[in-house]
Amino acid sequence: METARLDEGLLRTTAPNGLVVLTERLPGVRSAAVGIYVRTASAHERPNQLGISHFLEHMVFKGTERRTARELALELEVRGGGLDAFTGRDYTSYQAHVLDADLPLAVEILTDLVRRPLLRESDLESERNVILEEINGVADTPDDLVFELHAEALWPNHPYGYSILGKPETLEALSSGDLRALHRGGYYRGNCVIAAAGNVSHDQLITVLEREGWFEGVTREVPRSGVVPVPAVRGAECIEHRDTSQTHIVFGTDTFPLRDPRRFPIAILTNVFGGGMSSRLFQRVREELGLAYAIFAYKHFYQGTGQLGVYVGTQPSTADRAVEAIKGEYDRLAREGLPLAELTNGKQQLKGQIMLSLESPGARMARLAGFTLYDDRYRPLDEMLGEIDRVTPDEVAAVASEFFAPERQTVVRLGPDKG
Repeated sequence: METARLDEGLLRTTAPNGLVVLTERLPGVRSAAVGIYVRTASAHERPNQLGISHFLEHMVFKGTERRTARELALELEVRGGGLDAFTGRDYTSYQAHVLDADLPLAVEILTDLVRRPLLRESDLESERNVILEEINGVADTPDDLVFELHAEALWPNHPYGYSILGKPETLEALSSGDLRALHRGGYYRGNCVIAAAGNVSHDQLITVLEREGWFEGVTREVPRSGVVPVPAVRGAECIEHRDTSQTHIVFGTDTFPLRDPRRFPIAILTNVFGGGMSSRLFQRVREELGLAYAIFAYKHFYQGTGQLGVYVGTQPSTADRAVEAIKGEYDRLAREGLPLAELTNGKQQLKGQIMLSLESPGARMARLAGFTLYDDRYRPLDEMLGEIDRVTPDEVAAVASEFFAPERQTVVRLGPDKG
């Protein structure tokens, strides 16, 4: 195995079978976060199996070769720790946050979940019903549903536009054999990244992983290839009529993957545009015009592309005014970029967000896994902060002109028919 030091207290080991293990030691804490990240998720699904990755994530908690579902829930909880799982577009993760002394147990339990699930036919129907209730919950929550409708409007024929939860008709067709096939085809060692942060020892983690069989095999298992992006639908307007008290509106467009150097300019712009109480959208739409309680800008990065958007919830009678006000702010930012004072404040805000976010072992763990999963180069924190400081007004203006142009935004409205 090859082990490299990436930074102070940060080590990476690559096994012959392709598994990547990363640790960051934070000696000032008494806890540890550890996660197994699988490069198999919703973006890899076929249209007739939508939701299968999320279904598999649920099913592994129904029992493993060594633990019942109750034991999985109890073993860490009685020690003050906990398990979590997440199905995203590009990867599925299984994570534990525990006392440092319980890290070996956490690794053992996570290994059970990822490598040894039973996936019994007898558990299928009950868990299918649980997920159908999740889908119903989204359908009954318009400020969640509008984001799913917007993703579908951007990428109507691409996995980035499909719901991670799937559809009732695709879920009903899935069998335990389908889940086992997905598990065999995706949950293999070379397709995984294991990351841990906190009061952890790299050597101890390697020893525990070796005991759990993670380093078996000398033939490199090639990780799953990335998602091939397609251009998004730009400039469309979609309306979904629902009997709701508010009209929920999402503007948005596609951008670029995480590893793109323009990620810092777009992060600065997103903050200035709609990232807090001092942002342009908050001040204009909420404080000056009184058209909304909730309004914010957001960004997501995927392996093949990215997404930039704005959400607002407003009364049906004021929806048109809110849309025009937001378009006006889009247009102003696209034409003018940022004056130096706002750029300086935006840089400081972004640096503060990054530094504060890395104060927990869980955030450090996610950062470790992220640069590997998204084929990015690891950057020490000081180097990253220096890159933000070096962002120029011209770079910001170029990104603003391209991605904040109002005519580029696809807009989805969800609310009552005005009649």
